[in-house]
Amino acid sequence: MSTILITGANRGLGLEFAKQYAADGWRVIAACRDPAKASDLSAAAGDIQIETLDVDDQASVDRLAEKLKDDAIDLLINNAGIYGPRHLPAEDMDYEAWGQVLRTNTMSPFRVTMAFLPHVKKSDKKVIATLSSKLGSLKGNRGGGEYIYRSSKAALNTVMKGLSFDIADDGVSFVLLHPGWSSTDMGGPNAPVKPADGVAGLIKVLAGIKSGETCVYYDYEGNELDW
Repeated sequence: MSTILITGANRGLGLEFAKQYAADGWRVIAACRDPAKASDLSAAAGDIQIETLDVDDQASVDRLAEKLKDDAIDLLINNAGIYGPRHLPAEDMDYEAWGQVLRTNTMSPFRVTMAFLPHVKKSDKKVIATLSSKLGSLKGNRGGGEYIYRSSKAALNTVMKGLSFDIADDGVSFVLLHPGWSSTDMGGPNAPVKPADGVAGLIKVLAGIKSGETCVYYDYEGNELDW
């Protein structure tokens, strides 16, 4: 049985990943800040192990990594993230909020990846997938604005791409994923992509990752994106 660890698994895309992978027969380690409040996750069917994890807290990450030290994790999905203030013009920048978004969206996925890299290395599949966004693409930025979110995802892409080179000899595949504009709490009710559809597309993309394929950036329809 393959094992997956998902961060931010209590709602939105993380919850959908947990449900769909559990339905496919995976062992799912579903991590979130407050399992006591994760009622939808608790109600999901399948082999789902709910664990406490605050990705912004090094001690919390270390505790879970130690608890799972004997587990091989075939697929790590760095899903937890925030958007921050929307549509801020440059002259009204909220620098404190910007710092928090960078911590959660860029530093924390790196923190989680480094903590669980030993678990991934000893698995069969060896895949680390991180939820990014096409808004993090420098070449794809033709509209400006959304400085906070865009920069956090561009930086995320940079650190994960760099790490993929630094540990290339370990056979771990690094994948950056754009889930589409999804109708989650973050995306809002008017977003065109249903979470179930976006996640189903991403699962198909991940299933198609070949051994040794790394440093790739795909959307949920399987299109490779420009960095």
